[in-house]
Amino acid sequence: MNILEEIVANKRIEIDNLKSTVKREFWEQTAEFGHRCVSLKASLAASDTGIIAEFKRRSPSKGDINPAATVASVVPGYAKAGASAVSVLQDEKFFGGGRKYMVEARQLTDIPLLYKEFVIDDYQLLMAKGSGADAVLLIAAILSPDECRRLADKAHQLGLETLLELHSSDETGHICDSIDIVGINNRNLKTFNVDIEASIRLCHSIPDRFLKISESGLSSPETVVKLRREGFRGFLMGETFMKTDNPPLALNKFIDELRRLQKSDSYAD
Repeated sequence: MNILEEIVANKRIEIDNLKSTVKREFWEQTAEFGHRCVSLKASLAASDTGIIAEFKRRSPSKGDINPAATVASVVPGYAKAGASAVSVLQDEKFFGGGRKYMVEARQLTDIPLLYKEFVIDDYQLLMAKGSGADAVLLIAAILSPDECRRLADKAHQLGLETLLELHSSDETGHICDSIDIVGINNRNLKTFNVDIEASIRLCHSIPDRFLKISESGLSSPETVVKLRREGFRGFLMGETFMKTDNPPLALNKFIDELRRLQKSDSYAD
């Protein structure tokens, strides 16, 4: 069993246990459920940087990244530094995340929040909406095209936007009308190896009507500039900032350098 299969197997047990103890109506009665979602797609389209900064304390491949980090010390700072959106990890066992981090982030910022989770059941969409999320991640590698379409339709019914994550051209069949954003993950979720060129290779397999983002393994402004030239308008980044003592400051410096490069003659469009 590879790491992705292990995560999903654990997630199925976790969700089955939760469904047996917490009724669906609970999530519909939370204060956060009434939140009017802010468009992640619109925020990225309007941004000159498109950075989705991630609150990520741990990962299976790296172990602890910043276990002492708090939402209060990171998320508002991300927004102030110029993030277009914030991604909040939900999986607790493998990533050190949890619903409480999304709820707190919602209380502290008005920019779009991405529910970063291994979604396999529409129950999780209620959890996302009931936690204050604006958009949800759907991973093609763990869903069939029909499952993906059903979950994306349900997300839209709840007012949530959808980000579909792809890893190979074989997964483009998961794209449907209820998908708002298509992301290409540079990290193989079976081996956790990173290949930045994956974004560029897959880019032109995605219809132009979808806003495209690159995910994982992004660490330099030069790479972001290169990917923007290829048509990407969003860049999901976590470890680059979270591994530092001051993630918001790291993001601020990254964006300053990115903007400098974009304005320079060498990187002009």
